[in-house]
Amino acid sequence: MATPAQGRIERRLPAVLAAGMGRREFIIFLGGATVLPLTAHAQQPALPVIGFLNPASPGPHAPFVAAFHQGLTESGYSEGQNVLIEYRWAEGRYDQLPALAADLVRRQVAVITTGGTPAAVAAKAATSTIPIVFDVGVEPVQSGLVASLNRPGGNMTGVVILTAELGPKHLELLHELVPTAAIIGVLINPTNPVTEHEMRVLQGGAGSLRLALYVLNANNEGDIDAAFATLVEQRAGALVVGADPFLNSRRDQIVALAARHGMPAIYELRDFALAGGLMSYGASLTDTYRQVGIYTAKILKGAKPADLPVQQITKVPLVINLRTAKALGLTVPLSLLTRADELIE
Repeated sequence: MATPAQGRIERRLPAVLAAGMGRREFIIFLGGATVLPLTAHAQQPALPVIGFLNPASPGPHAPFVAAFHQGLTESGYSEGQNVLIEYRWAEGRYDQLPALAADLVRRQVAVITTGGTPAAVAAKAATSTIPIVFDVGVEPVQSGLVASLNRPGGNMTGVVILTAELGPKHLELLHELVPTAAIIGVLINPTNPVTEHEMRVLQGGAGSLRLALYVLNANNEGDIDAAFATLVEQRAGALVVGADPFLNSRRDQIVALAARHGMPAIYELRDFALAGGLMSYGASLTDTYRQVGIYTAKILKGAKPADLPVQQITKVPLVINLRTAKALGLTVPLSLLTRADELIE
């Protein structure tokens, strides 16, 4: 049985032959006609590619990647349908970030999105032309990432959470909950460019409260285990966990060690409190990554980073895990209970 297309060809054949075109010419004509759709299909523009650069590991960051996708989806983009994403994870090895950023530049991605200050610094060093959307915890003007918050002026823009500035508040909250703690441990990643500023701010807060700080460095899993053993030896009464992508990715390990050693600790991310940490005080990375996704979509649609104001996250919720406080033998004062944005019971 002839197909509909064959039927149309057979109906056209007499008219073509009557016009003086031979069967051979007609077949060549049909062959040329069938090539046109294939040629048109081959010339369809390639999908834009986003370079996703992150200093941490994909597993612990899955909720934040999902939030990034949400921001893209709200703006009309879906991975695999009208945009592609090249993921580059440093797995906590920040010295790998420059090479990963350079690889994305060689691949000529349409835009690079970065998570955390170390990735933003690496991306800036790798390109001055490809648009970059960052999520950083340091003041971006003072650190040289942008010319100003309202008019970034270069190829970078994004979202800023001034995590380092929260350090004194972390100390104040711990001191209120554990007033007998005279020595406070501070767990930091020395390879993070934000750390030096973070420590200066923390030292100022500790002086005001007359607290002694004991600093512990960690940039791998073994360092974290050793840090908690040292905290016990030094008789630290509480712990501040610094804002850092690698430390965030070791959430479960840190929370478990704090519970095992009976160490009251405060963290930046709510995820730590949800996982059994005592307290968290910091902005939501989920909200941050969603905003990065929205800004990335704007650039894909033609906006220039120089014209997109840097977004500042100002909402900083306090979360207290009452179950953990009870396990540690701590009574949460009414002053903290009334100020908490979320109580986990």
